[in-house]
Amino acid sequence: MRLTLPHWAGALAVKAAAFITVMCCALAALLGVLVHVSVTNQTVGQARDLALSRLADATEAYEAGDRLLPGAGVDPEGLPAPLRRLAVAGERGTMVATHRGRPAMWAAGPVAGHRALAVEVDYSQQARTIDGLDRSIVWSSGLAIGATVLVGVFAVTRVTRRLHGTARVARRISAGDLDARVDDPRAKDPTRPQDEVAAVAAALDSMASSLQSKLLSEQRFTADVAHELRTPLTGLHAAAELLPPGRPTELVRDRVAALRTLTEDLLEISRLDTGREKPAVDTEALGALAERVVRASGTATEVRILRDVRVETDRRRLERVLGNLVANAHKHGAPPVALTVDGPVVTVRDHGGGYPEYLVAHGPQRFRTEGGAKGHGLGLTIAVGQAEVLGATLGFANAADGGAVATLRLPEAG
Repeated sequence: MRLTLPHWAGALAVKAAAFITVMCCALAALLGVLVHVSVTNQTVGQARDLALSRLADATEAYEAGDRLLPGAGVDPEGLPAPLRRLAVAGERGTMVATHRGRPAMWAAGPVAGHRALAVEVDYSQQARTIDGLDRSIVWSSGLAIGATVLVGVFAVTRVTRRLHGTARVARRISAGDLDARVDDPRAKDPTRPQDEVAAVAAALDSMASSLQSKLLSEQRFTADVAHELRTPLTGLHAAAELLPPGRPTELVRDRVAALRTLTEDLLEISRLDTGREKPAVDTEALGALAERVVRASGTATEVRILRDVRVETDRRRLERVLGNLVANAHKHGAPPVALTVDGPVVTVRDHGGGYPEYLVAHGPQRFRTEGGAKGHGLGLTIAVGQAEVLGATLGFANAADGGAVATLRLPEAG
């Protein structure tokens, strides 16, 4: 079973916890080794001094012909062989060894006849002291590591939680919510210490405010221009209708009609940009609606209904989306053009040169066309905006065997 981490416990928190744990273990091991070596050297040194002192007393008693004290003897049983060889060679030495199931400190020195005089000192208490010290070091190190890791992870997760909050706000802004702000309390209060996370949050909020101001200004400009153009265009259209028949009159009327269409598109885009458009939802049969759109377009578009469904949608807005997709396929693509209904998914495909790379990667952009295509690049922009109002998704791709493919995914009726 895989352990599920909280949403804020990302890679940074895990790496920080692992780093703190490794450093604590290394520090505890270093301190434990230093303490163990220091105490062991001291304990062994005291036992060695005691054994050598008793060996000196035993040597004096042996040379004086007195009786040796208990624990001392010549070539006694249990004397370690290395220490015996050292003593026979004429040197004094000490060694810790196990004798009769318990630790003992041996001290040995030479006596006449190439023999070894040795003294045994009980080392059990010192061994228990060192073992107890080692257990205490392990337990205290474990507790210290656990406490340090908990405190460190708590401190790191507070930072990562704030970072995740900042990233969440950034994603909301990129999705179009220009009112989203981090509102980090540290950034608002100059008396509090400012850390890097607060600086990033303040910079993001400042960027969002500036971006919102610029976009609102652009939206107001677009709406104002479109509104101001409607009045003179109405007069121009009326004047064009009064012109005598002829080729020049047809050209004027055609250009006036194109300008009126552009103005209406700009007004529609400005309304969509406000984000306040609400759909008039009703239940519609998707197949019948698609057939009506194709008939209204007056184009040679094949309608394929693989699986018909009823969808909850705004009929007028959906017809606008599909109409724009069909018109774009005929205007910038090549026949045959097919509109396919497969459940809540509607696909419009042509067999032309396909969509430009920038459109497939980033979506349609206003007033941008490529390859000498005519138009203002607003039809697909309006289609995407209306699809968002409907709660649908509109994607663009190029077919492997050539041609552009627009895919609209609608929510089905409950």
